[in-house]
Amino acid sequence: MPTVPSMASDAIRNRMVQRLAGQGIGDVRVLRAMMAVERHLFVDSALVNQAYEDTSLPIGFGQTISKPNVVARMIELLLGASALAGQPDARLGRILEVGTGCGYQATVLSHVASEVYSIERLRGLHERARTNIRPLRLATVHLLFGDGMVGYAKGGPYAGIIAAAGGDAVPQAWIDQLAVGGRIVAPMQSTGGGQVLVVIDKTPAGVQRRVLEAVHFVPLKSGIA
Repeated sequence: MPTVPSMASDAIRNRMVQRLAGQGIGDVRVLRAMMAVERHLFVDSALVNQAYEDTSLPIGFGQTISKPNVVARMIELLLGASALAGQPDARLGRILEVGTGCGYQATVLSHVASEVYSIERLRGLHERARTNIRPLRLATVHLLFGDGMVGYAKGGPYAGIIAAAGGDAVPQAWIDQLAVGGRIVAPMQSTGGGQVLVVIDKTPAGVQRRVLEAVHFVPLKSGIA
């Protein structure tokens, strides 16, 4: 594990959170969670000095850890689901994360959700996330090795699904595993060839979709490797 003096990392993390607030992240639950999780524990030792900058960083296997602003933005959107309307202090129920990566976002999610199921298709990254999270003793975080495109039906229905990879469309399996009142936040390929952030709400009347800002994530792939 990379080491940073505790007081120094707390101060740096606090500046990161202040920057997030200045960028428009307003949900106190998200800001608290971002403050609570030490991002430097999830990056290579050579990159520790960049851990609290608003930048994505390589984590091996051709993958990256998302920018703090993107993590905070997507979790804030997840907390905006109709099931939590009018409950500013409420926690989400069970969450499915597709694309565990190094385990950072799953750890942040554990501070705003009652239970987190996180699935990773790359065995090397799955093992790395297990190594990163094990010392934190997070009993509510379940790391799974498997194909995220098919979700994880055994853990559903989910109050929210969040994806760290974008495909041509949001898989139907995710929508099927989402509870009524729940929300999916995921990148998706746009008609112009880039990616956009998509929010899908499952309501009693059906599924509602919104397309938000342009984003850049790794491609969503099927199978395991």
